[in-house]
Amino acid sequence: MRTPLGWAADRWTVSPRVLRWATTFSLVMGVLIVLGGGIVRVTGSGLGCPTWPECQAGSLTTTPELGIHGFIEFANRTLTDILVIAVACVIIAARLQRPRVRSITRLAWSQFWLVVLNAVVGGISVLAKLNPYVVALHFVMAMALLTSIALTWHRVHERPERPRDVAPAARVLSWLTVAVTLVLICAGTLATGSGPHSGQASDGSPVARMAFDWLAVTWVHGLLAAAALCLGILLIVILRAPGEKVARERAIFFVAALVVQGAIGVVQAVTGLPDALVILHVVGAGLVWVGAVRLVLDVQPGLFPSVHLGEASVTADSPRPRATVR
Repeated sequence: MRTPLGWAADRWTVSPRVLRWATTFSLVMGVLIVLGGGIVRVTGSGLGCPTWPECQAGSLTTTPELGIHGFIEFANRTLTDILVIAVACVIIAARLQRPRVRSITRLAWSQFWLVVLNAVVGGISVLAKLNPYVVALHFVMAMALLTSIALTWHRVHERPERPRDVAPAARVLSWLTVAVTLVLICAGTLATGSGPHSGQASDGSPVARMAFDWLAVTWVHGLLAAAALCLGILLIVILRAPGEKVARERAIFFVAALVVQGAIGVVQAVTGLPDALVILHVVGAGLVWVGAVRLVLDVQPGLFPSVHLGEASVTADSPRPRATVR
């Protein structure tokens, strides 16, 4: 059965440059959707639209009666629509490459399905009156989406080069860094779900919180951040050979992002969780995770072997094109 994209691919192609811009658009929107979620949380607008998929009964959009909270929540939902457009651009641009690279097309489609799944989880969180565990799952799903976006971006932008000989210890440390960062982010959702932000809905009524000791979870979160920081610094020390320059730069970026994120976390904890810092901390979590993913990809380039295709570098897993490009 011929799909519309398959039909289009027989007739048109787009340059690798278009695909690179599309993946960058998707990456920016992936970060913005995390930012939007943070704004919804700190402003207590999670129930600004009291139902889902409509904003309120009989209306897909916000109404004046819902006030500023309805506007904020609806704006966040609109960001999801723009994210879908960005992902659609990636899917189309990936499919219209010559030769076609199936792994990139699959990664692009994984972005779409993760957006859909996360939108459903977000809707369930509204219907469940901001159950903290569902809200935490919503954030973790956003990190899963960022993972798919980062993998796609990396494959499209990575240029071919000779395989780098990276010390075996660095490979082990890179995987350990990703694992600790993942646990760090999950612990962050527990700290958020147990803490005071945000403890009320848009109408001022309290919402359920996780039954954990907030201070204890916060300390665990901080210790995990320190562990991830130590692993990153150790990678910088190990990656000193000329062929490890790119991997070392990724480790430096990861450590820098983690230091900034940690500083924000400490300041917000001792200043009563001001809204602006909470939002920055949420966005920082996404950037730290993307940094961890890119770190393991550059420490272990064999995970995504590349070949040259036009202007860009992609994996050599695609067959020759079936139709003549017109």
